[in-house]
Amino acid sequence: MKAYLIPAETVEFSEEIKKSRFITFIAHTEGIDAAKAYIQSIKEQFPDARHHCWAFVAGRPDDSQQLGFSDDGEPTGTAGKPILAPLLGSGMGEVTAVVVRYFGGIKLGTGGLVRAYGSGVQQALKILSTKTKVPQLHFCVECEYSLVSLLEQVVEQYEGQVLSSEYTDKVTFILSLPAVHSGEVEVKLRDMSRGSMQLIPLDKNE
Repeated sequence: MKAYLIPAETVEFSEEIKKSRFITFIAHTEGIDAAKAYIQSIKEQFPDARHHCWAFVAGRPDDSQQLGFSDDGEPTGTAGKPILAPLLGSGMGEVTAVVVRYFGGIKLGTGGLVRAYGSGVQQALKILSTKTKVPQLHFCVECEYSLVSLLEQVVEQYEGQVLSSEYTDKVTFILSLPAVHSGEVEVKLRDMSRGSMQLIPLDKNE
């Protein structure tokens, strides 16, 4: 699971094409439920618009199970897919785009609609600032008291985090580690503890 870009903010881009007004919104949405909630919030914000077309990449950019799009009454294939295409091309994840259209009385034709919806998203992406998300994995590990400081050093070295600790005859840690480094951390902990420390994956891995 590699690191990937996500939106760092919500952006809005508006343009008028043959008297129709197109307003494009792009936002960070983690998961399909969040994406659908954001789409609904835009619909409620612009209830009088003719169309609210949208697309999302709700998870990692390579996770095709978390893609979605809708033409919302526009001719099939003229809105949802043209909105989705630039999102996929950006390599971004956890992103939703909604394009609100106020019809101006002049029909654009299927080609004109494809260009209008796709262009709005492309323009909005140009002004969108992003940040990097590093997928995390969660583990449980038992540690002798004498090795606690060494374990904490290794976790810090690989930009992980101790989520919780429980002290009994040993110390049980719940760790969050960058997925790309979890293998290296496991080898280090095993080596320095002569095999006694083992990372046990938890169900909450994301």
